[in-house]
Amino acid sequence: MQAMQITQDSVRDSVRDSVRNQPPWMMGRKVARSLVVGLGWLLGAWLALFPIAPAWAAPPVALSKQPPIEVSVELGTAAGELRFVPNHLEFEAGKRYTLHLSNNSPTKHYFTAKDFADGIWSQKVDAGNVEVKGAIHELELRPNTVADWVFVPVRSGRYALRCTVPGHTEAGMTGELVIH
Repeated sequence: MQAMQITQDSVRDSVRDSVRNQPPWMMGRKVARSLVVGLGWLLGAWLALFPIAPAWAAPPVALSKQPPIEVSVELGTAAGELRFVPNHLEFEAGKRYTLHLSNNSPTKHYFTAKDFADGIWSQKVDAGNVEVKGAIHELELRPNTVADWVFVPVRSGRYALRCTVPGHTEAGMTGELVIH
């Protein structure tokens, strides 16, 4: 057997012959295919040299494992004022929150926001030595008590907040909860 020697001239002649024997409309496909293959090789080489995953490819963190964002609200005041402090709260959907509720007033108060409660996923409520799980629509805080409500907002909107103790809503113990 005779060894075949490949030279630059023989490759050029071979390519020239194959191009010469193709109909003109086939040339566009060959060029496009060559570009796609070339870009594929280039992308593969780049990823081999720089194996960095984009931010959207990061593994998701379970909502219950996210560190919660702490938000505090006072129900009434030590002087007996009927108001929520603050009375306007904003939350971002998909983030985990701990809503720290405290009642330092001499009377009981309710934190009632039914529509808001329907727009969140409640993980739990910690009150004293009790942990409550499941759907929560209203919390009653007796004088000098605290409760922590851990939740994740899921549905955006503006929601009314009020204290349903008779006369408290009318006295101005209202607020607004917003989910973006």
